[in-house]
Amino acid sequence: MQPLPTTFPTDYSDEALIQHLPGFANHYATVNSVRLHYVEGGQGPALVCLPGWPQTWYSYHPVAAGLARHYRVIIVDIRGMGSSEKPATGYDKKTMAQDVYELLRHLGLEKASLLGHDIGGMVAASFAFNHPEATEKLILADGAHPSEGMRQMSLLPAPGAFTEKMDGQQPYTWWMAFNQVKELPEQLLAGRFQYLLDHLFHYVMLDDRHMSAFDRAVYAAVYNQPENIRASNAWYQAFDQDIADATTYARLTMPVLGIGSHVSYSYLQMSLPYVAENVQVVGILDSGHYMFEEKPAQVLEAILNFGLGEKVGTEAAPQREAGGQ
Repeated sequence: MQPLPTTFPTDYSDEALIQHLPGFANHYATVNSVRLHYVEGGQGPALVCLPGWPQTWYSYHPVAAGLARHYRVIIVDIRGMGSSEKPATGYDKKTMAQDVYELLRHLGLEKASLLGHDIGGMVAASFAFNHPEATEKLILADGAHPSEGMRQMSLLPAPGAFTEKMDGQQPYTWWMAFNQVKELPEQLLAGRFQYLLDHLFHYVMLDDRHMSAFDRAVYAAVYNQPENIRASNAWYQAFDQDIADATTYARLTMPVLGIGSHVSYSYLQMSLPYVAENVQVVGILDSGHYMFEEKPAQVLEAILNFGLGEKVGTEAAPQREAGGQ
């Protein structure tokens, strides 16, 4: 476990963290019977940003300012995350998408683009499936809707594939099963979540030095709490319902962009055309799963080129792109 520098502040509240994002402000709203925390800044067309596990709204801080130069950016702590409420139920992605839909209505927005990373990508995809009339464009960063293919994930890693870094061709995602277990994870990890964070970031990032010690401390402060572990694991425990819901959805017709790291690019390239008619897939192949931290310039380039049709200069390595159907 990486030691934390003693010079760091110990206040990881939303009020303290928002000081890292000039022009953004914290807000709260009760919608769909759940109180959500969200951060907003910038002007332009609405872009709703949904984070993943085990992070919070703060995961968007490397790209938020760049997005806010073009969009009204609304970063939401999804149900069970960060400062949002953590009810006992409602962690299927359809219900969580309804949370976001009602938040848009609360904000007076008829339509928005959705950007989701990891679990946030699952919720964003569900939003597009269930509320296509309210979805301008959909952007999925290393995340897609749960599907029957999850049941084919291996209990054991392929020979030689489970090393200190995730194998991009044969990924072994052990936490998908661990997070299905009720009560035990919070008993094991309460007050000790940084051990999991350090292992996870090293395993799924190509260069985990880009996940700073401060960032790790922010997320550890949240996920050290048993209720927060319980709620975030509920996102995984709802996969059965999510898979069942997926069988009822029509193909998406709005523009869809998949942004894949070296561990998900091939999967998104193969899977997204099955669920959407108008697909682009961009691979940031010199990044691991937490691409906002590893390659923020390339993430911004992909989003803005897709969302605005605007070329954005970057010194990052070139991306690979595959056209969809």
